[in-house]
Amino acid sequence: MLCQNCKKHEATTHIKSVVNGEYTQLHLCSSCAGKLGYGDVFSGFGFDLGDFFGNFFSKPKASLSSSNTVRCSKCGMSFEEIVKTGKIGCADCYEKFYEMLLPSIQRIHGKTQHNGKTANVAEHSGDKKEKTKEEIIEELKAEMKVAIEEQNFEKAAELRDKIKGMESEM
Repeated sequence: MLCQNCKKHEATTHIKSVVNGEYTQLHLCSSCAGKLGYGDVFSGFGFDLGDFFGNFFSKPKASLSSSNTVRCSKCGMSFEEIVKTGKIGCADCYEKFYEMLLPSIQRIHGKTQHNGKTANVAEHSGDKKEKTKEEIIEELKAEMKVAIEEQNFEKAAELRDKIKGMESEM
């Protein structure tokens, strides 16, 4: 679709608006959009998303020239490109640039090992920790669901009242 303003370039900016109940669409090329004041949403704030995410990654320790830049064998990304864009190219980049990414991952996530959904070690070692109210409520809701499926509505009503009482305390 061509720009509705200059009718020369491909439209890349699409503006939809409703004014006094009247719906209009405007299709502009990037240069016409800029001239008419339809710029980037974050323009004027001094905010660039690429810079924002790129700042999470630390700069490479040694300045790499383009001739000896280390690249990922799978996607071809270099660490400098990761820093500039704030995006990792592929899963292999984590292995290739592990040492350089490690400080950034620690800064962003606070840790570098993913624990996933594993059983609580304290439960299996005999050291039972006290359940939180949220955990107890979840268990009661599960019991109530079973009671409803078994058509034991009296027990379900008792559990419902118990749940409501605990939720009102929180």
